[in-house]
Amino acid sequence: MIPGVGPGADEVLAELTRLRAGDAPTHGGRTLAYVYDSGLGDLDELAARAHAAASSANGLDPTAFPSLLHMENDLVGTAIELLGGGRAAVGTVTSGGTESCLLAVLAAREGRRDVVDPSIVVPSTVHAAFRKAGHLFGVRVVSVPVDPTTFRADPDATAAAIDHTTVLVVASAPSYAHGVVDPIPEIAAVAREHGVRLHVDACIGGWVLPYLRRERVGTRAPAFDLSVPGVTSLSVDLHKYAYCAKGVSVLLHADAELRRGHYFASADWPGYTMLNPTLQSTRSGGPLAAAWAVVRHVGDDGYAALARTARAATEEIRAGITAIDGLGVLGEPDSTLLAVALDGDPGFDLFTVADELAARGWYVQLQFPHESSPANLHLTVTAANRGHEDALLTAMREAVTSAVAAGPVTLDDDLRALIDALDPEALTPEQFAGLLAAAGLGAGPDEDGPDEDGPDGNGDGRTGDGQGRGPGRPIRLPDRMAGINAMLAVASPRLRERLLAEFLGTLYRPRAADASP
Repeated sequence: MIPGVGPGADEVLAELTRLRAGDAPTHGGRTLAYVYDSGLGDLDELAARAHAAASSANGLDPTAFPSLLHMENDLVGTAIELLGGGRAAVGTVTSGGTESCLLAVLAAREGRRDVVDPSIVVPSTVHAAFRKAGHLFGVRVVSVPVDPTTFRADPDATAAAIDHTTVLVVASAPSYAHGVVDPIPEIAAVAREHGVRLHVDACIGGWVLPYLRRERVGTRAPAFDLSVPGVTSLSVDLHKYAYCAKGVSVLLHADAELRRGHYFASADWPGYTMLNPTLQSTRSGGPLAAAWAVVRHVGDDGYAALARTARAATEEIRAGITAIDGLGVLGEPDSTLLAVALDGDPGFDLFTVADELAARGWYVQLQFPHESSPANLHLTVTAANRGHEDALLTAMREAVTSAVAAGPVTLDDDLRALIDALDPEALTPEQFAGLLAAAGLGAGPDEDGPDEDGPDGNGDGRTGDGQGRGPGRPIRLPDRMAGINAMLAVASPRLRERLLAEFLGTLYRPRAADASP
């Protein structure tokens, strides 16, 4: 046995605990995005034990690890039964919603290799994963504006956007931004009429909407699943409202022929024949086993109860928010997502409200203006929020009171002019550094310290690596982000993309080996 030559196991785990202490909480319903909490205390331990039991198994070869094949077929079968698939329906377990959406687009493109310049038609509210798919797979994304009031996709506008290059139409159940379900039956009819596939992105709603519809609990959502004629594929994430550990999603197809296009095989090399149903080759069995264990343990009746609980919390939170002067909820949410916006011109801004909520231990996600959708706060409500609605609403009222006292965030004319002058296609490191400085996010020195040519050894006296990759030391975010978010809100979507991508590069910088943690 080779002994460890680094810190002891207890010391390493203690350091991990210290690091995790600075993260947003993943339990208790205080982080209203990114995480999904059932409120059931035994699920974490069950998932962890199942994950550990299968983490070293490799999904690359199901003949070597038949347990993984068994569990995947079980999960897919459960999803098909829940989501209206017939006897011919098939599916694949993926690493998350984005991979499921990518594979749906890939299968559609490969199913129409005769189309020279393939495109997909999507509502403007569709998840950004489909734009990523277009970018990766060379598929044009034709975006169709949604109804400006309901934020639902427009079947007539969708029909008008379909042409001879269309290989896939997409609709949401529900859309992430506003929590509303698109009119799936009408869009499916349009897709069938044109002989085009329809994918339903039910990543965030697929494991909760069926139960709400079955029990007629607080939703007006129409049919949306594989039982709707014309729906050819559907994605649903188990690490969302199935409350499984990340990351596990299921991509369903109405039949195996429709699925075939996202499989990949290559025997043109001297090694093993590569055969992959997903974008990954090696796949740990851990997430799959954890999901399998949780889904079996909770069961159909358990998920029905969790769906009722989450929806009840959503309705109570929504009613409380709309009772706060200056706040409202966009659209008519069908599931468990809320988009909280300003009601009129109340004299404060949501960016300050978000900061004030964070100061009180509540974490929400900002959504910037887009088409008819104003800036808003995204709330993902889970079963763990039930019974704690008053605490959230009290924090929301206090946050609004503080935001009113602070007044709206304003940008001076010089800063607005600087943002307006930036060209996202020609953004330079110097321009980005200037904007960081204007935002109060000036870079610190490199870990290596100065050298004879300048503070970072580039010979130019500038902080950074000379390649436009930012400083050697990751930037530390300020406690309050309202000013920065106000800047991002006035930037065009393309400029915002470039700025945030550059900013991300400044965050992901390794520390020097001798740097203190």
